[in-house]
Amino acid sequence: MFKSIGAEDYIAKRVDQFQGWYDGKAQKAKSAYLRVRTAAVIGSALVPVVANITVPQIAGYTIPANFLTTAISLLVVIVVALDSVNHYGDQWKNYRSTEQFLGREKFLFQTGEGPYKQMEEQAAFLLFVERCEAQISAENSATLNVIATAAAQPEPGSKTS
Repeated sequence: MFKSIGAEDYIAKRVDQFQGWYDGKAQKAKSAYLRVRTAAVIGSALVPVVANITVPQIAGYTIPANFLTTAISLLVVIVVALDSVNHYGDQWKNYRSTEQFLGREKFLFQTGEGPYKQMEEQAAFLLFVERCEAQISAENSATLNVIATAAAQPEPGSKTS
């Protein structure tokens, strides 16, 4: 036989916990996404500038402009490749939308609005659990799909049959 839990326990032990986890993950993914995109934009903008300037001597050494251009271009390629592997933007959107869904669903359930309007308490709770678990499962599937898709992509420069 299974042990049933009440709405307050489910909200505290499952919904609030996941909502906090998704919020933290969304913040980290957004931060990583913005850093990667910023580095790519700045690096891309610097390449033509560096290619057309004379670089002064540093500590008695002249650094060739083509070396700097190559280094910045390489950095841009690495940053863009990291984003294509980790999909920070997609993760941010998935995590944030799931966190928002859980918060909205909790509010609707607790106020008896939306799909819970005029429902008997136990039926409303069961629907609430089903909807929350379905959203958590859908987010897990979306994250796994992003990871699997990234893993299946050929590496840059590799030959495909």
